[in-house]
Parts: sequence; structure tokens; C-alpha cells
Amino acid sequence: MKARVYVTFKPSVMDPQGQTIRAALQGLGHKGIEDVRQGKFFEISYHANEDIDAISREVLSNPVIEDYRIEIIG
Repeated sequence: MKARVYVTFKPSVMDPQGQTIRAALQGLGHKGIEDVRQGKFFEISYHANEDIDAISREVLSNPVIEDYRIEIIG
């Protein structure tokens, strides 16, 4: 089986890298860009008995400042 795990900062957490990217895009003439949030992406191959939710919560993300979303792809 495969899963994709997307980890991003919670909306209340500042994202300095995202803000730097937004400023760079606006500097390049993309004035319609209002906000950019960056994150991490993991693609995991696993056996069916693995708890991907626990792995995402306990290892791949910091639950104090990050949210995660799991997409099972097969």
C-alpha cells in the first residue's frame, strides 16, 4: 500500500519561508499572490498493518505547530 502525508504549519503559526516566497513572486510581477504556505510531503510504502495516522502524528509532524493530511493511494 502507499500513502501520501502532507504536513503544513497550522494557520496560526507564522510561515517565514512562505512569506519569503510570496515576496519573491510579487517582486517578479505576480501581484495577485496574496499568501504562500509551505509544507512537507512524504510518500510512504507500507504493509496494511501499519498505523499511518500514528506515524504522521508522532513522527512526521509536530502537533503543536503543524497539521497533517493523509491520502491513501493504493
